[in-house]
Amino acid sequence: MGNRGMEELIPLVNKLQDAFSSIGQSCHLDLPQIAVVGGQSAGKSSVLENFVGRDFLPRGSGIVTRRPLILQLIFSKTEYAEFLHCKSKKFTDFDEVRQEIEAETDRVTGTNKGISPVPINLRVYSPHVLNLTLIDLPGITKVPVGDQPQDIEFQIRDMILQFISRESSLILAVTPANMDLANSDALKMAKEVDPQGLRTIGNKLLPLRRGYIGVVNRSQKDIDGKKDIRAALAAERKFFLSHPAYRHMAERMGTPHLQRVLNQQLTNHIRESLPSLRSKLQSQLLSLEKEVEEYKNFRPDDPARKTKALLQMVQQFGVDFEKRIEGSGDQVDTLELSGGARINRIFHERFPFELVKMEFDEKDLRREISYAIKNIHGVRTGLFTPDLAFEAIVKKQVVKLKEPCLKCVDLVIQELINTVRQCTSKLGSYPRLREETERIVTTHIREREGKTKDQILLLIDIELSYINTNHEDFIGFANAQQRNTQINKKRAIPNQVIRRGWLTINNISIMKGGSKEYWFVLTAESLSWYKDEEEKEKKYMLPLDNLKIRDVEKGFMSTKHIFAIFNTEQRNVYKDLRQIELACDSQEDVDSWKASFLRAGVYPEKDQVGLNGNGVRSDPRDGNGVRSEPRDGNGVRNGPRDGNGVRNGPRDGNGALE
Repeated sequence: MGNRGMEELIPLVNKLQDAFSSIGQSCHLDLPQIAVVGGQSAGKSSVLENFVGRDFLPRGSGIVTRRPLILQLIFSKTEYAEFLHCKSKKFTDFDEVRQEIEAETDRVTGTNKGISPVPINLRVYSPHVLNLTLIDLPGITKVPVGDQPQDIEFQIRDMILQFISRESSLILAVTPANMDLANSDALKMAKEVDPQGLRTIGNKLLPLRRGYIGVVNRSQKDIDGKKDIRAALAAERKFFLSHPAYRHMAERMGTPHLQRVLNQQLTNHIRESLPSLRSKLQSQLLSLEKEVEEYKNFRPDDPARKTKALLQMVQQFGVDFEKRIEGSGDQVDTLELSGGARINRIFHERFPFELVKMEFDEKDLRREISYAIKNIHGVRTGLFTPDLAFEAIVKKQVVKLKEPCLKCVDLVIQELINTVRQCTSKLGSYPRLREETERIVTTHIREREGKTKDQILLLIDIELSYINTNHEDFIGFANAQQRNTQINKKRAIPNQVIRRGWLTINNISIMKGGSKEYWFVLTAESLSWYKDEEEKEKKYMLPLDNLKIRDVEKGFMSTKHIFAIFNTEQRNVYKDLRQIELACDSQEDVDSWKASFLRAGVYPEKDQVGLNGNGVRSDPRDGNGVRSEPRDGNGVRNGPRDGNGVRNGPRDGNGALE
């Protein structure tokens, strides 16, 4: 090019690129570069291999390039390649280069065809290349293959846009010659970020300031037959010279011309970018020098620094806690519910379930009502039901709300404390600060717990002190008929779907005692299960009449959590089974399904503290699997006690409670 300084521009930018990669930092300088974009099998790999004159890139079906490859071509008298991640080794066998690219790709992305934006830096020295740096990006795809995520198309698109959106990037859009340029995926993406075509090099429907250059790659048959690249380049030259449509422009076609154009355009592009690049570099350098200067005078015992660090960590704890409860934040847990989501589930699924578990026995209630009426009438015979009898029975039912309400508070408090512990994990380097933070915040939560329970008990006492029979929700003689009509109208949509999802039937399969997974659909009237979520092959439909739910303890070797559906009239539920055992992966899923069954009118077995379907005693437990016993108005556990108020229960030989 006649200018030694210009020729050294590309190696200079290469050094900057390597410097940032070696320290594990992304380059915020927007270094001038050429990004190679194209659809799958568009010929990107062949173009790059033609530049080098060697077969060195992985090939195959589907997505082969799964990490960006920063390919630095450097003119040299000797031919070899080296990787930044193993710089001490020089590769002279280019088959080994291919194997190393594949191994390094799998090291970061795994072998399941996943992708990663972390680049691989490869430098090739050769007498057959011009100084040039290109970034080979994954091919644009539409359909996921293997274990790839369903959104692989959008992941690849986002990665490509990260590179080509920068004003400092030139775009080499590779498009097969047998495709209408108007339908080229590469040119469509380039046009999104470069609508004027100022940065895009095409490969004269779409106007590109940097033009189009035709190349002839090896066919798949040539590649399979190991056709030499030198011979392929000679065939390409012969094609352009002899073809009537191209021979008048043969000097402006072919791989060597494309390489020269890219070298010249990248060099010019770097030269144009130098002023702004130098300005950004100087700005960052001044900022770093200022930060380094601060550390030169750093004193670990400086009280001002200690106070500042302490305040920053405490403020960060507050921000993290608020984000976990409110639901916002940069890092969203995709594996399990946490923080505010778990509290939401307690309010909307666990609490209603606890209320329904208080289902009363109708015979006992009728007997209590009868006794109450007779006792209030005394020796007299009354004509009407006395209000006192009504209030006595209603108040007795309202009082039962205390226990599930207080239990709900206990569960929420436990979640808040768990969230505090998760948020203080960042203070692990300062164990005393972490311990003190947990202690102060937990103490505050416990103080609020007491006041919350007092408010709940006060609210229930207020409800007990006055029964408002004029409230619109109260069903008196006047509006009972009207209310009954409204309820019947609401029940007029029996096919309303309440929930869909996968469940394992634990006690049914081809082999007795096995289990099988089905797709379940719960409506207001029935429970159906299908082969899969397409809901084409229905296995069975179970009406919800006379069904109830009971807990089943999971087996010794089982990781599943189980609940059962049974018929209250002692009939078989399915074939010869008295109950169907349904298994979930977690207790949270079980609670969620139970809440859905409640909405469908399927309630839990009345006596949850009794024998479950396997004849094993199952005490009620909270969301963490801890046994929860009944508590009094102050939230204190109360069990059966003797005449002196001492808890009594089965005891061992030493008199200790078992």
